[in-house]
Amino acid sequence: MPNYPVQTIASASDGSKSALEQLKKAFGALPNIAGAIANSRKLINSLVGLFGQVHSPGLTEAENQIVLLTDAVANASTYAVAFHTALALQQGISSEETTAIRERRLPTDKRFAALSAMAKALIEKRGHLTEPELDSFNAAGFTKEQVLEVIAIVAASTITNYTGTIANPPLDDAFLQHAWRG
Repeated sequence: MPNYPVQTIASASDGSKSALEQLKKAFGALPNIAGAIANSRKLINSLVGLFGQVHSPGLTEAENQIVLLTDAVANASTYAVAFHTALALQQGISSEETTAIRERRLPTDKRFAALSAMAKALIEKRGHLTEPELDSFNAAGFTKEQVLEVIAIVAASTITNYTGTIANPPLDDAFLQHAWRG
């Protein structure tokens, strides 16, 4: 049972409406997690600001989804795992790669594996990465700047992962087929 109401654009406070409209435009529908986050105008507006940066030029959308799905699994956010599984598949990531991440394994694709390992290490080690971990990420073709981009993605996913766990919004029908139990 949800602990927080799932706001709609109509029911949200004036300070949250614009952010919800932006997310609805981006996704084509308003995910329940966004409606739960909208109970705090500060949090929903922070998410939208980060969202815009995460989905700006830099890592590809598929690479973003690898990080976001890995974060959701590392944080055991059932809502976010289902949500990002669906988005990863929409970005052309194979079901084998998404299944690997959902099972806490690395993808077989070298770049995806490096991204997934980096995201998991950032969360589990709270940013205290070793030089070999950073070197391994760079050896997969990533730059030092992209390490910082992954940090921005982790920050955005922390908002949704933690809110999903605390607010417990119902899983949208579109993501039910990707339901996950950690």
